[in-house]
Amino acid sequence: MPLSFLLLLAAVAVSAGPAGAQPDIAPQNDAPNPYVTVRDWARLPDGRGWGSTGGVDMDRDGRHVWVAERCGGNSCAGSGLDPVLKLDPAGALVASFGAGLMIQPHGLHVDPDGNVWVTDAQGPDGVDPDRGGKGHVVLKFNPDGELLMTLGTPGVGAAGRRTLDQPCDVVVADDGTIYVADGHGGQLPGAGPHTTARVVKFAPDGRYLTEWGSHGSGPGRFRTPHAIDLDSRGRVVVADRGNDRLQVFDPDGVFLEEFYQYSRPSGFHIADDDTVYVADSASSRNGQHPGWEYGIRIGNLRTGSLDAFIDGSNPEGVTVAADGTVYGAVVAFGGALLQYVRPDGPAGGR
Repeated sequence: MPLSFLLLLAAVAVSAGPAGAQPDIAPQNDAPNPYVTVRDWARLPDGRGWGSTGGVDMDRDGRHVWVAERCGGNSCAGSGLDPVLKLDPAGALVASFGAGLMIQPHGLHVDPDGNVWVTDAQGPDGVDPDRGGKGHVVLKFNPDGELLMTLGTPGVGAAGRRTLDQPCDVVVADDGTIYVADGHGGQLPGAGPHTTARVVKFAPDGRYLTEWGSHGSGPGRFRTPHAIDLDSRGRVVVADRGNDRLQVFDPDGVFLEEFYQYSRPSGFHIADDDTVYVADSASSRNGQHPGWEYGIRIGNLRTGSLDAFIDGSNPEGVTVAADGTVYGAVVAFGGALLQYVRPDGPAGGR
């Protein structure tokens, strides 16, 4: 019986199970890997090295790559470096901006108009040289680096209508509606019912519209909503990393279905045909999701298939160029921006 069919049956069984039930799915590490990993293709100028690098997305031209890099470390506090970088397909830096505006750039999204959105997932602390006035926000820039909009209140971490609490990621629909995955603390020791774990929906002008979600494991609840994207039908897909699943909602937050076969999702990219590239940066590290290996699992949300597995690296963020080249942004082990190519030609994507 084909693996994709077995996984589809598993997905259906999960959706039909009792609320909050963790499914018993055997680790899926055996899908073929048709990609070759290229590790040193991207170059930064003046001896600058890669720091933790999580947010990544394609420019609207489908060739250039935008990435959020944490200023050579895991924080941009006190740094004069630009954290938002644009690279050409050969790995050369062609634009950068954002110095002094954020503490921990996390998620990055390029909207339908080419604007670049970055989430700042940390706030200032008592020893931070940048304390006050930064963090816990989503920043919208035009491609030249002009700040156009701020969601949240800089420096204030709280789950409110005008405040955000460790926002992880952001996505913008074709009509301009904004969705923010808010709440990075859901997996920390002591996380409980009052831990922020929600999706916040904003109008194109930044007005608060609604929100859904809370901390927990049942449908519509999250233990760190770590990434967010939209599928071809406009459904809101959330990487519920602490619960080892993707959850799918309608645009108003009504739970529709969930997928566990892509393991522990830190980031993901959905192509126009609903092919999904899921970056698992955490499985089998520090006792998380034992038996599952980290890497990028590739399947399709329409069928629940699992068709390929790029193993051997652990990116948090993933995006796909128009020619099918896959890019992975790595947070751990000093950070990197990796490239994955198919020797046999383009692999699809958008």
